[in-house]
Amino acid sequence: MGRESRPNQSCDDEHWKKDKSEMMEEPRVKGNSDMAREAQALQLCGAHVQSDLKSAKYTEEKRNENKMALKLGDTAPNFVADTTHGEIDFHKYIDGSWAILFSHPNDFTPVCTTELGAVSKFLPEFEKRGVKVLALSCNDVESHKGWIKDIESYTPGAPVTYPIISDPKRELAVKFGMLDPDEIDSAGIPLTARAVYIFGPDKKLKLSILYPATTGRNFNEVLRVIDSLQLTATHSVATPVNWNRGDKCMVVPSLSNEAAKEKFPKGFETVEVPSGKQYIRLTPQPDL
Repeated sequence: MGRESRPNQSCDDEHWKKDKSEMMEEPRVKGNSDMAREAQALQLCGAHVQSDLKSAKYTEEKRNENKMALKLGDTAPNFVADTTHGEIDFHKYIDGSWAILFSHPNDFTPVCTTELGAVSKFLPEFEKRGVKVLALSCNDVESHKGWIKDIESYTPGAPVTYPIISDPKRELAVKFGMLDPDEIDSAGIPLTARAVYIFGPDKKLKLSILYPATTGRNFNEVLRVIDSLQLTATHSVATPVNWNRGDKCMVVPSLSNEAAKEKFPKGFETVEVPSGKQYIRLTPQPDL
């Protein structure tokens, strides 16, 4: 998914050169046609400069707006949007469920095709965990629908049954802080990055990951963090490095040994460390 850049505009066009050479000649009285040509050249140059400034201003504005991205614990902003499943009210759609909202830069591109195919393969696992999935990009619905055929062809046996949101005006991309200022379309407008947002049943943001357009996501990792989020939401544990479902967990430091004995009937073990502090306590994973 290569980057595209806008060609540099120049005001040294033929009209301007001609008018410049004329101004260096012996002084003479200019006619209406001479003045009209000069005015046209100046207007053209001004338009080019204005266009470049406008593009730079747009990019800077989008960078600033992206700084207002969601933070952990923020409630997901609601929206109503067109999707491949018709119009969706986001809050109503995810109400009472865990949810993943993920964006991709562009339809009919190679990395995005592999990603959405992978999500289709993982969909039964997400559904098992009560997680609703939605995708988003700046393309229109018809583009999404045409592209789905390619995705399903590339990943056979995994139909795309989750909705893909259309956001051609970048309104949602800005609202969620999904734009990548370094990845632009042919018009010089930023595309969406590879964002992943996981929301809990309370509609609050539990996790966010932002990948550049050049790096595809690992949905095994997305599934792993969902298991961790759901486990730690209901039990006083934390999941250590490289943890996977079924592995031992850490008892949270805020829980006393007495309270831990009550909460974890399977028991826990304390790992001895040189400091003598008893903060590393392992317990079998509680039931999800």
